[in-house]
Amino acid sequence: MGSCRILYFSLFISLLCCILLPLAGRTQTQYGVNDTLTVPAIIYNGDTLSYRELSEVFIYLKLTGAQKRALREWTRLRNAVYVTYPYAKKAGAVFNDINAHLVNMPDKEKRKTYIKSREKDLRNEFTKPLTDLSIYQGKVLMKLIARETGNTCYDIIHEYKGSFSAGFWQSVAWIFGSSLKQTYSPRAEDAQIEDIVLEVRRMYGFY
Repeated sequence: MGSCRILYFSLFISLLCCILLPLAGRTQTQYGVNDTLTVPAIIYNGDTLSYRELSEVFIYLKLTGAQKRALREWTRLRNAVYVTYPYAKKAGAVFNDINAHLVNMPDKEKRKTYIKSREKDLRNEFTKPLTDLSIYQGKVLMKLIARETGNTCYDIIHEYKGSFSAGFWQSVAWIFGSSLKQTYSPRAEDAQIEDIVLEVRRMYGFY
């Protein structure tokens, strides 16, 4: 029995030598057939891990009635902002320029003449496009003017045209279900308008 064990051990050693010696003679740059498989990898928390990107899957859900109404309302508002914001931006620049001139113009008659001249220029430039706006777009425009100037349309008319004109046009606005006294609250009721304005500014470079 002892001699058989020695024989088996000798055969085992010889077999190992036949397998391991050729491997030992290889350099470190040699690879086996299954060592050359490459896979994508990503480093995560310091570890290099293999990974695979899955194909995109698109999931479409049917909108509820409330969601459809919300989408229609948002689309309408977005279109109105895109149409009216350039006018509001221009109005803000004009009113700021008028105020800058009036600061150094204490004489009432000169102030009145200057305001009339600027009013004429504004009428020539904006009467046609503004009369093409819908009532809804007009409401949005008044919001945006309040945003750009920091004053309501009522305050602006009152400042330049007097209390009678401001009251008259406020009554007209009220008849059409609107108000010249609309303020602007970018973080509250007008948050959606503010988001759309920022989108318009990025797209068209209004700064």
